Amino acid sequence: MRLAELVAASNAVAANPARLEKTRILAELLQALTPEEVPVAVAFLAGRLRQGRLGLGHATLWEARENPPAPAAPTLFDQPGTDAPLALRDVDAAFERLAHVRGKGVGAERARILAELYARASDDERDFLERLLLAELRQGALMGVMVDAVARASGRPLAEIRRAAMLAGDLEPVAVAALTQGDLAQFRLEVFKPVLPMLAQPAEGIEDALARLGEAALEWKLDGARIQVHREGDTVRVYSRTLREVTHAVPEVVESVRRLPLSDAILDGEVIALKPDGRPHPFQVTMRRFGRQLEVEELKAELPLSTVLFDVLHLDGRDTFDLPQRERFALLREKAPELTVVHLVTSDVEQATAFLDDAFARGHEGVMAKAPGAPYEAGGRGASWLKVKTAHTLDLVVLAAEWGNGRRQGWLSNIHLGARDPETGEFVMLGKTFKGMTDELLEWQTHAFEDRAIRREGNTVYLPPEFVVEIAFDDIQASPRYPGGMALRLARVKRYRPDKTPAEADTVDTVRAILEGQTAKKRASQ
Repeated sequence: MRLAELVAASNAVAANPARLEKTRILAELLQALTPEEVPVAVAFLAGRLRQGRLGLGHATLWEARENPPAPAAPTLFDQPGTDAPLALRDVDAAFERLAHVRGKGVGAERARILAELYARASDDERDFLERLLLAELRQGALMGVMVDAVARASGRPLAEIRRAAMLAGDLEPVAVAALTQGDLAQFRLEVFKPVLPMLAQPAEGIEDALARLGEAALEWKLDGARIQVHREGDTVRVYSRTLREVTHAVPEVVESVRRLPLSDAILDGEVIALKPDGRPHPFQVTMRRFGRQLEVEELKAELPLSTVLFDVLHLDGRDTFDLPQRERFALLREKAPELTVVHLVTSDVEQATAFLDDAFARGHEGVMAKAPGAPYEAGGRGASWLKVKTAHTLDLVVLAAEWGNGRRQGWLSNIHLGARDPETGEFVMLGKTFKGMTDELLEWQTHAFEDRAIRREGNTVYLPPEFVVEIAFDDIQASPRYPGGMALRLARVKRYRPDKTPAEADTVDTVRAILEGQTAKKRASQ
C-alpha cells in the first residue's frame, strides 16, 4: 500500500467526528492491506512507531526538510522504482534504520536518512511523518476505534478482538491474526507478560457510588504507586502501571510475594511509603524509589515500602480475571491475608460513610468502590470501579505554559489544561492554573517544558500532550471561553503523574458528567 492512501484515510478520520464513520474508513483501509503491511498500518494509525520513540526533535526534522540529499548521492532508495510513490514498507524500513544508527556521526546519518525519506514524500506525507515522529499525531484513530475497525474488517466478534488485544497487550499482532484468519486463542494471559491495569471513574461521593453500584466492595484508596506483580516459582518480577519492569526498585515486594503459599500468580496492587505511625508519605516521596540506581539494602534502608494487594488475575495455573470481583478478592485474601487492602462490602450509606471517614482519618486519599459481580477489565475505565476522594481531582494533560511575572519572573508558570476527547483523540482545553506550585516544581517544570517545546508564541510555550498532571478543583462551570464549553473553578496543581500516559488522562465525557451531576444537585436543592 502507498503511504498516500494511509495518509488520506488518516485525514478523513480526523475530519469526521462520527465513530461509526471513522470505523468504516479504517476497516476499508485494513481490508486492502497485505499481511506484512498490517502491523505497520495499525501502528501508524494509532499514532506511534513499531520501533518506539526514536528521540528525534524539531531541529533534526527541520534540517532534513530543508536539506534534501544531493542528486548524485547514494540514497536509501537506490534501486529500480526510486521515483515511485512511497510505500508503507519503505517508511517502516527507514524508521528501522533510524532506530539502529549508532556510533560517530549519528546525528548526521539520521538527518541523511530522513532527508532521503522526505525527498520522496509529498507535502501531506511529510506533515504526517513529522507528526508521527514527534508523537503529535492526533487523527482520532485511538485504540478503541482501531479495535472496532479490526473487528469490522476481519468479520470477527468485537468481544473476541477486544479480549485478545487485552491479553496480548498490543493490537498489532491481534490485527495480523484477525485479518489473516489466524487463531485468536493464541493470545493468553502469561506470567511475566504484563497487561494494562483496570482503571476507575470518579464518583461524586459515597452516596453517588452506592447509588450507581448498589452493594459495593469498598477499599482504602492509597496514594501510592500502582504495581503488577508476576510470580512463577521463586521468580518474582514487578511492573509499573505503564508496564515498565521496576523489580530492582522494590525488593520488599519481591520478598513479600515470594513468601506467599502459591506456585504462580499475577497480582494487582500498590506500593506505598508509610511513616512510623502508619500514615502515608506523599505520593512524590514513594516515587523517589523508582529510577534510583542504589543497592537493594540501601533502597530498603532509605525509604522502606509497604506492599498492598487488591486483585488477582491469575493464580496457581488458573486465569481468574473473568471471575466476579468478590471471588477474586476471596482468593487473594486466602493466599495473602497480610498484604490485602482493607475492605468492606456494604450497601448501607452510613456504614460506607464511616469507612470513608476512617480512610481519611488515617491519611489516605479516599476509597475505591467496586462492583462485586464485575470481572477484571484490563485497560478499561469502566463503571464497575469508582473512586471517591476528599476533593474533586482530574488527571489532565498540559497543553502549554506561560512565562510568569513578579516573583515568578523567568519561570514557566501558568499551565493550560486539557482533557482527552475519546472520539477525536484531541485534547480539549478546560482552563489554566498557576496555583499549587512550589519553587521546586516551578524549576523542574520550566526545564522540562523548555526541552519539549513545540513552538513559542509571545509569552506562551506550546507542548506536545505528554505531561499528565493531577488537578484538584472546587467545581466545574459552563463557560463559552474554552472549546469544550466548560471550565474548572479554583483549579490547582496537586502533583505530576509520570506513572500515567496521556491515553490515561480523564476524558471530556468524565468532566461533562461531573458538571451535569452538579447541575442536577443544584436543581434538586432549589
